[in-house]
Amino acid sequence: MDSLPVDMSNPAVRDYLALVRLQVLTPLSLLINIVTVFVCAGIVKPTIGDIIRLYPTSISFHPGLVAVYVMMIYVAQVGYCLLLVFARKAETKALVKAVGISLVLANWTMAFWAIAWVMQFFLASTILLGILVVLLAYSNVVLLVYHTPTTDRPIDMMLIHAPLRFFFVLPLSLMFPYSLFITLGLTYSPGHPEHYDRYAWPGFAVVFSANLLGLAVIAIGRDITWAVAATWICISEWTARPKPMPVYATTILFTVLHPLTLMATMLYHMFFKRRLSGPIALPADDDDHHRPHRRPGEVDSDAWA
Repeated sequence: MDSLPVDMSNPAVRDYLALVRLQVLTPLSLLINIVTVFVCAGIVKPTIGDIIRLYPTSISFHPGLVAVYVMMIYVAQVGYCLLLVFARKAETKALVKAVGISLVLANWTMAFWAIAWVMQFFLASTILLGILVVLLAYSNVVLLVYHTPTTDRPIDMMLIHAPLRFFFVLPLSLMFPYSLFITLGLTYSPGHPEHYDRYAWPGFAVVFSANLLGLAVIAIGRDITWAVAATWICISEWTARPKPMPVYATTILFTVLHPLTLMATMLYHMFFKRRLSGPIALPADDDDHHRPHRRPGEVDSDAWA
């Protein structure tokens, strides 16, 4: 360190090197994530989709819809990496540093999950998905607490806040519970679809609690990203048939409730904010206020002075 031509004890230098480190590691981790998932989803046998079809559960989902969801995460992360390289504003750099290395670790974790999944190491897959939830929860909490999203900075919302939230909802609401069901043996044979209603109530408990949490986040934070992600996941679940009636009805219900709650809270916020601001009452003119009242026809001598 002493031989370097820069002062490593300078906070500005350390921040710059940390930013450079993220500019290298984040795109690299995303590339490894994309390549690994694509290989495990389309080249190796059985693929990720084959494993999903081999182990149906009461909370199974449509692999094609979730694949599109994952593609959207990748596209958003590409935008984040471009922002990471080209951002010049101090506020954006602070957001990037808040996300930090946790997104890099999350991408690596998802790549390892894909390998464990196609090798049918379901316990390892469940543990990796749990780690993924923790990493993404940390990033999202840091962003919400220290860098609250604002419409004044739409690019930061679209390329930093939204990708992190979208990435977080998937393992939290769907992938981790589904992997846990397989690990615990809460599945039925794909050759006997008549057994689809096995473990219906554990599936109902998971779907209801995950969507209730999402509904609370949407109502409190007017979170558009969470509303879109939760609705998408609900659709991917009820389109995978057959489905136990408690789970099917719950996913249909929350498919409607998530966007309705978002619209209702946004309208309420707009109306309530307008009521608080209200019309501005202008103060009375001091001259008019102190000027004595005149009878009709009486001339104000002060006005001609």
